[in-house]
Amino acid sequence: MNSRSRLSTSAIVGAIGIVYGDIGTSPLYALQQTLAVAGRFDAAAVLGVLSLIFWSLAISVTFKYLTVIMRADNEGEGGILALFALAQRRLIAGSAWAKVAVGLALAGTAFFFCDALITPAISVLGAVEGLEVLNPALHHWIIPVTLAVLTLLFAYQHRGTARVASLFGPVMVLWFVVIAVIGVVPILRHPQVLVALNPGYGLSLLFSRPEVALAIIGGVFLTMTGGEALYADMGHFGARPVRIAWCVLVGPALVLNYFGQGALLLEVGRPLDHPLYHLVPTSLLPWMVILATAASVIASQAVISGAYSMARQAVQLDLLPRMRVLQTSASEQGQIYVPIVNWLVYPAVVLFVVGFGSSDALGGAYGAAVVGTMVVTTVLGAFVASTQWNWSRWRVAAVFGFLLVIDCAFVAGNLTKVPNGGWIPLTLGALLCMVFMTWRSGRLELRAALSRLAVPRSELGRIVAGVHRVPGTGVFLASNPHLVPTALIRNIEHNCIVHQRVIILNVEIADTPRQDPVRRLRVEEPQPGVHYITATFGFMETPDVSEALKACRARGLRVFAEDSSFFVGRHVVRARPLPGLRGLQRRVFAVMQKYSTQAAEFFRMPFRDVITLNTSVEI
Repeated sequence: MNSRSRLSTSAIVGAIGIVYGDIGTSPLYALQQTLAVAGRFDAAAVLGVLSLIFWSLAISVTFKYLTVIMRADNEGEGGILALFALAQRRLIAGSAWAKVAVGLALAGTAFFFCDALITPAISVLGAVEGLEVLNPALHHWIIPVTLAVLTLLFAYQHRGTARVASLFGPVMVLWFVVIAVIGVVPILRHPQVLVALNPGYGLSLLFSRPEVALAIIGGVFLTMTGGEALYADMGHFGARPVRIAWCVLVGPALVLNYFGQGALLLEVGRPLDHPLYHLVPTSLLPWMVILATAASVIASQAVISGAYSMARQAVQLDLLPRMRVLQTSASEQGQIYVPIVNWLVYPAVVLFVVGFGSSDALGGAYGAAVVGTMVVTTVLGAFVASTQWNWSRWRVAAVFGFLLVIDCAFVAGNLTKVPNGGWIPLTLGALLCMVFMTWRSGRLELRAALSRLAVPRSELGRIVAGVHRVPGTGVFLASNPHLVPTALIRNIEHNCIVHQRVIILNVEIADTPRQDPVRRLRVEEPQPGVHYITATFGFMETPDVSEALKACRARGLRVFAEDSSFFVGRHVVRARPLPGLRGLQRRVFAVMQKYSTQAAEFFRMPFRDVITLNTSVEI
């Protein structure tokens, strides 16, 4: 995307639709729940909560993400794994700091997936609960309608979002304009609510209610739960459209609506259920419920799509087993569908809806996990600033130290949610983190075991000497360019033949999001008839063997998939009987390795011409 298109109106509108859905629907539930945990209802409480909301958005969203963190782009891409890949460039593999960075990336990724489980549930529930405001008799329809909306949303995923994505931006622009307008009206009636812009009101509330101060902070965090998406999704549109969208429309609309809700509460002098809906005239309330539901579906779609992208990045960075990834758009590479992620997330979302039953109850669980991702982002961002931005130590300490203090305050606030459901996403996050650690450590042990069994590349001439040659081309997938593929060795052992032309193809994943096609291939011919090819793909791309072979023809190596036989080595892992956690991890890894997507499918090889040869490995 060139700089001109990045600054176009369509890019700004698109950013509003994709990036800001989660944070944009938080007015449906955030203010009400924060006031509820404050434990009292008076002018001081309302103004104090509004003050905390305003300054939290200003510091954590405007300053932290839009001003500081979005500078850490990996060739235009953002997100916790892009930041991890960026940090890895200055780390020595196997060093203590490299292990810390890996641990942070694993934790941040796990917490992001937990956010993907709760966001659709709380967003759609918060919108559909407008039925109760419309008619209290419709209360018993809230859960069925919510489940129906979510079921349709997840069932549609395999078709892709290309057909409806063009509507996301305009619908969300309408949403932000509407919530801004309905917020302005009560502010004009009670302009004294604007005194909450003074941070003293927020601090006064916290000091006056020390027994619930952390709970209030945890409630305020609900207004920022989509903040990480600003960074994660900036690669779709560029940093400037994301920043302009926030400053021109999204940020002001959110502040106006929160303050409008506060002004309304001061006017009526009592708590209200779903105060956002009370800002709307009764005659327009049905349309507002429909618009809110559409906005919540868009917010959910953005998080679900983010989970797909995160899963693919995790696979490319070797944090998860290979899984099936389907492209749903011929023009947009980022639009993908990962079936296993979709059908693991869907039942979890349904259980959250049924188990908690309301957005108020879900608010007790929401945020407890995603705040961990925000802390990880701050820590990795500090490392990148000190090693790649050439910031001085005092500057890093001043900026990121301040941000870390704010993040830790939100962590402490969200810990108060643990007894009320916050333990669920934290437990899921811990389990996911263990899965990532099990896979990564298992892969390291598998590579070490294979290296002990492997034959160095220099021995290839001796291995093929005297072996019967057959016409055609044999393409062997290699995980290490310095070793002879196990599939080639097994083929010689079992079939006693070698093709006249042998291509050893190694697929590498770069620490950049995408690889320039011109620089994708490296071709070597160490001996006649044997070609070593290294094909490099970015961690946001899906490796494609067919594409690599087409690129070979541009280099003068005329190879066609239909005239070739493809050989893949499959490693059958057997776990040694070890006691304790390590033994359990090895057994789990063996099962994960067994059921991971096979290389032929993952690397998009022509299935009918693929021959799989097994090698048994004990770890």
